[in-house]
Amino acid sequence: MYQVYQHWDQLKVCVVGRAYNPEQFAWIKNTKTRSYFEQLAVETEEDFQGLINKLHLFDVRTLRPNVPLDLYAKPPVAVRDHCVMIGDTFYSDIETYDFKYFYHNVREENGLWLDSADQLEDARLIELHNQYKTKLYNNGYQHILQEIKDQGNNIKTFVDPHLTGPMVTRIGCDLYVGTYEENGDYSYLRDKLDKEFPNYRVHVIDTGGHSDGTFCPVTPGLIISHWDMPTYQDSFPDWEVLYLPKPTPTFQEKKWWMPGAETKDVTDTVEKYMNGWIGDITETVFDVNMLIINQNNVIMIAHNETVIDKLSEYGVTAHVVPFRHRWFWDGGIHCITNDLHREGSIQDYFPGRSK
Repeated sequence: MYQVYQHWDQLKVCVVGRAYNPEQFAWIKNTKTRSYFEQLAVETEEDFQGLINKLHLFDVRTLRPNVPLDLYAKPPVAVRDHCVMIGDTFYSDIETYDFKYFYHNVREENGLWLDSADQLEDARLIELHNQYKTKLYNNGYQHILQEIKDQGNNIKTFVDPHLTGPMVTRIGCDLYVGTYEENGDYSYLRDKLDKEFPNYRVHVIDTGGHSDGTFCPVTPGLIISHWDMPTYQDSFPDWEVLYLPKPTPTFQEKKWWMPGAETKDVTDTVEKYMNGWIGDITETVFDVNMLIINQNNVIMIAHNETVIDKLSEYGVTAHVVPFRHRWFWDGGIHCITNDLHREGSIQDYFPGRSK
């Protein structure tokens, strides 16, 4: 049976994302614009392969979702977005996820147009939308979900939208769940999670978005953190926290960016056809978004001397694996992977702590 109790236990099985092939952008008429997206596809897969090769060096088995050739919804790049293994239960919204955006052929070939999810009113469009959603589930993730079932794991739907892979930090008996808004009343969420996880101590923390873009407990005793996260004294008493400085304004605070492709036609193409693909890169610190292989090895997205030196003090070696188009896909190393199985049993890192 697959399980994950602590995210620094030895990683054994991991999902790695997948994007479209370059030929799937053939519909873009402007050849120069099309070349940017073809390059995006090629370089994204090159970086996925680099990550896979690194994981294989540590005897980690990798799985990947499929992308049907005629599917034009957002590709499964950030595979952590829709599932998470907590203990030996796999939580997922893959079967129920509402793919609101898909472009080009589903609209043009069927004589339909869709600029936003709010316009999902035409009966034929809704029918096509549901067909595409089913196709991605059946052809994209089915083999992964089937393997999890074959291991004897229970698969459940998320009990709350906050309980997603990027929002959950698993530290033995303690579960830390982030929030999308800061300073809100999340008593309902805490009650719901306490009911779902009676054997865990559940902590709801204000992260204002995906928590894996704001902090990472790398190894017992050390946290790498976003510059404006609040004190950790209550949630991780006496742990050292390395706060990373706020970066300088990134690309004029754009929500997405493709290096070398600052043309109006590229921007128009993304905003018209791919608006549902992009996130907001101003919300994420990619140097925090790390995948931990075990207590002595971690994968980072870029060479950060400050982080590397601090990790070394704790006996942790950093392995830099680039993901060049994180500013388009809005995903770091943690986002584009999903740990399905780690060795080890549940531990209590804060013994004596009340629930």
